[in-house]
This record gives sequence, C-alpha cells and structure tokens, in this order.
Amino acid sequence: MKPNRMLGHTELAILYFPYMLPKSASTRLGVLIARDEDLLADLKKAGYMKGQHIFTPRQVTIVLDHLGEPENWNIK
Repeated sequence: MKPNRMLGHTELAILYFPYMLPKSASTRLGVLIARDEDLLADLKKAGYMKGQHIFTPRQVTIVLDHLGEPENWNIK
C-alpha cells in the first residue's frame, strides 16, 4: 500500500478489518491506536488529535510502520 494520500479514519480501518462493518472497524482501529502508546505518541508528533477523521499521508505511514501492511495483517 502506498501511503501517498490522505485516508479517512474509517477508510483506513476497513483496510485492517475488512470483515467488520465500517463503524465497528473504525472503533477497533481507534482502540488499537489508544492502547499502543508508541503509535499514539508518534501520531501526536505528526499532528494527530483524538477524534481526527482524516489521516495525513505521514500519519498513514506511521500507522503502517507500527501495525504493518493491512494485506499481511490478520488479527481479529
């Protein structure tokens, strides 16, 4: 996945949780971010704020670096 564009929170969440409804996937991604202190700290350095609906390309890269590529990710 090329993180060269902005992605909505739900859009990114669906990539990681394609088997879930969009709202559930979005909630699950939010929980993952909140519980991963390193991920959250790096996102905040890149301007992330709780409740943000759009991830910048830099923030998408940070999520990918911490969680891995969605295609290779199968945690349920």
